[in-house]
Amino acid sequence: MANTWVLVADSSRARVFRADGADEHLIEVQDMAHPEGRLHETELTTDLPGRAFDSHGQGRHAMEEETPPKRQEAIRFAKRVGDMLESARTAGDYDRLVVVAEPRFLGLLRDSLSDETIKLVGLEIDKNLVQQAPQVIRDRLPAQF
Repeated sequence: MANTWVLVADSSRARVFRADGADEHLIEVQDMAHPEGRLHETELTTDLPGRAFDSHGQGRHAMEEETPPKRQEAIRFAKRVGDMLESARTAGDYDRLVVVAEPRFLGLLRDSLSDETIKLVGLEIDKNLVQQAPQVIRDRLPAQF
């Protein structure tokens, strides 16, 4: 029987549960916090974007950042979660992975997973259940996952 891990995450928290069988209760293995994911955009920046002059004419405009700070924090956390899953995979801690994540964060997680880890993902659910009790999370999963 495969050792299945269930990852439940959003941009500020990731919880990992173990489920050894389809009817088993979820057992929490790890809880990762990323408090920066809860901050507002203004709390993540200390200054306004700089100003630039046009090369022709008298125009002046604000310089824009390529990636907003809040998204950058979410990317950073997704990478941290991906690294943890990669380490656990190479250690043989799980054989199958179920990913339940807030929709915007789910895409960032996909980008942070190695090809080998992606092959172990048997189910993805785009819901934010990270604050829910283990039994509520289990009830949201299909009977056979």
